Amino acid sequence: MIPKNSLGVKGELQASKYLKKKGYLIVENNCRIGGSEIDIVATKGDFLIFVEVKSRRSTNTGFPEEFVDARKTAKIISGAKLYIARKKYREKLVRFDIISVVLTDGKFVIDHIENAFEE
Repeated sequence: MIPKNSLGVKGELQASKYLKKKGYLIVENNCRIGGSEIDIVATKGDFLIFVEVKSRRSTNTGFPEEFVDARKTAKIISGAKLYIARKKYREKLVRFDIISVVLTDGKFVIDHIENAFEE
């Protein structure tokens, strides 16, 4: 189990708050499906959005979004397909976003990358 005070958990909470402020409806957090974990499932307008959240304490070793590799995107896409089939979201357009969260001087800096990758 992940400690509730871990940076990853805090980053996901900040990402959810950010999306809500931008008018997104959060459908699920930490969705586990078919061997995949999707950090946030949200809707906005005609879109069903699968969001990967990456959090870091600094960018010394690279930006958080750089750690979403091909293997990770394939797992998210696979989970998204299964999610859509099970939840009957076929009428929505699908988008894959990444939210990068960096803890800088005690504050969370968020970068939202829409359409970060495609199926």
